[in-house]
Amino acid sequence: MRKLAIVSNSAWHIYNFRLRLIKELRAEGYEIVVIAPSDLYAGKIEEEGFSYRHVSIDSGGTNPYADLRLVFDFSRIFKKENVDFLLLYTIKPNIYGSIAARFLNIPVINNISGLGSLFIRNNCLTRLAQHLYRYALSRSVKVFFHNNDDMQFFIRKGLVKKTTAERLPGSGVDHRKFAPYPVQKNGGPFVFLLCSRMILDKGVGIYAEAARILKAKHGNIECQLLGFMDVKNPSAVSHEQMQQWVRAGLVNYLGTTDHVMEYILRSHCVVLPSYREGVPRSLLEAASLAKPIITTNTAGCKDVVDDGVNGYLCDPGNAGDLAEKMERMIRLSDQERSRMGSLGREKVIREFDEAIVIQRYVDTLSNKA
Repeated sequence: MRKLAIVSNSAWHIYNFRLRLIKELRAEGYEIVVIAPSDLYAGKIEEEGFSYRHVSIDSGGTNPYADLRLVFDFSRIFKKENVDFLLLYTIKPNIYGSIAARFLNIPVINNISGLGSLFIRNNCLTRLAQHLYRYALSRSVKVFFHNNDDMQFFIRKGLVKKTTAERLPGSGVDHRKFAPYPVQKNGGPFVFLLCSRMILDKGVGIYAEAARILKAKHGNIECQLLGFMDVKNPSAVSHEQMQQWVRAGLVNYLGTTDHVMEYILRSHCVVLPSYREGVPRSLLEAASLAKPIITTNTAGCKDVVDDGVNGYLCDPGNAGDLAEKMERMIRLSDQERSRMGSLGREKVIREFDEAIVIQRYVDTLSNKA
């Protein structure tokens, strides 16, 4: 039996986004070991019958000594586990896990789900990241990208070989699990919902400003925020800033949940004014649940929305344009919004079903392992 390690910067990520994948790979005959920093979901992974190994990763850190230590930590774990193949996710595992695998001659499949804050800006850290990616990905057997913009950027910059790169339709979504069903709303306000980490690069600040514009015209709306307060991220929304928005009546911060589906179903429209994404899982889930979407006309986000069909696209960083699209959504009839949602669900099933993604991994491993 061949041993496959799946590596990410959090056990939460693997449990929530990759659990069905590793179950399917186990059914294909692979022995699976999960490698990630320990959190509340590490035990859940073990309860599913998978081996789990802790590795310490400072996802937002820039200390070169800590990153060098991460290469050694990965090398030690890969060697001890006698790994035959690696599936790597998120930035530091993709870079430093690939470098460790290179020393040990272990084949790697990388998954570039998005370019993150580093590539939204252009500074010395961006250039360093490009050099590291170029070296780390040079011997990968496959590098999956979640959208064509990111893939073409990496090819154009020489960070990945064209023959190695391939577009994958995001992480996919299980449309059977994320299936719409009626919920009792009992009247009340028109509800917009933004699901993401609470960072400015996700457009959280733009959303709050759009809410300010919109609430000056419409009293009966609620702009909800759902997700982690990611204080380690350089563009994190501070607790003080969030409280200011809440006190001003602009947003309702709901905290975090393991039951995001319930909040999506109780909303009228899901919004994500992000500056750049891979393919946003929150939008895939919303579309699968037949909710209309408003998002930015930028890499990754625009892949999920056909403008005017299953939602609206707005300009990145433009609170006025976002508010205009939100107002346009309010003015639609219930039937028009329902039609948008139905078309979005059809799009997800056709283009982004999780089974499509899983089969691509199975085929790649069959050809390369």
